[in-house]
Amino acid sequence: MDLINFRVGKKIISLKILDILLTERYEGNLTSLPNDNPSFMGVKDYMGTPTPIFDLGLILNNQSSYDINKSLVTMLQEREQDQKAWLAELERCIYNDQPFTQAKDPKQSAFGRWYYSFKTDNDDLRTLLARFEEPHNQLHALADKLLTINAKGDKTEALRLLEREKSTTFMKLIRLFESARDQIILDHKPIIVFTTQDGQRPHIGLLVDQVEDNIHCDESDIKSLQEMTSMGFEIDPQTRKMMKGLIKQGEHHSLVLDPSAIFRPDHLQDYEPEETEAYGLF
Repeated sequence: MDLINFRVGKKIISLKILDILLTERYEGNLTSLPNDNPSFMGVKDYMGTPTPIFDLGLILNNQSSYDINKSLVTMLQEREQDQKAWLAELERCIYNDQPFTQAKDPKQSAFGRWYYSFKTDNDDLRTLLARFEEPHNQLHALADKLLTINAKGDKTEALRLLEREKSTTFMKLIRLFESARDQIILDHKPIIVFTTQDGQRPHIGLLVDQVEDNIHCDESDIKSLQEMTSMGFEIDPQTRKMMKGLIKQGEHHSLVLDPSAIFRPDHLQDYEPEETEAYGLF
């Protein structure tokens, strides 16, 4: 059996090659229709057939990848503000000869606690985040040094050194925050996978984050749902409906999905294709 793996959030899903008609970049050019299924995004015409598009992130993760990335960008903005507040407090304490009560240990700061616990499967983002450690540690090491200089009565020198670090080390950290947010946004280029039941006509489209790779496996390599649930592996009803089994690939697993388990909305029978100047017939 030949399959193609796709990434959806932190999950890898597998679809049989024979179930796939086409993949294409998602451009947001869908026709919306009223529907009470939160994962139903809208309709796109494929070769004259109105095809419903579903967000697989919502189905498998209860949250779209777009919203997950948006939350991560917001988190980075908040951690950047934490770092700015930490440095501003250090400057205030030196200027007013007051005790500095913020964390000096870089691992105990608000950013540090998040940074050392955060995990990502995005190789580019992980590489970029690794560059945060050096300037972040340098700034925290600065606190004891400047507070000691100030305690010896040389406030001018302490503030001078702080100003120098603000324009060098701190600005390097700020640029890294900006680059990380850009990386998250630019890396997300979702695609629609048009699936089929008869090898000719589209059945549904599934929104996924990216294509991973293709694999070959035997039916015997797929662990059944019964085997997984007998080991205490919980599966929500919607995923259970689509899921045919699990394939182990090294240290990772992929979910084998049957897209025919998602039914086409009945109201598509009355759907009339629209022609727009921007996209043509869709």
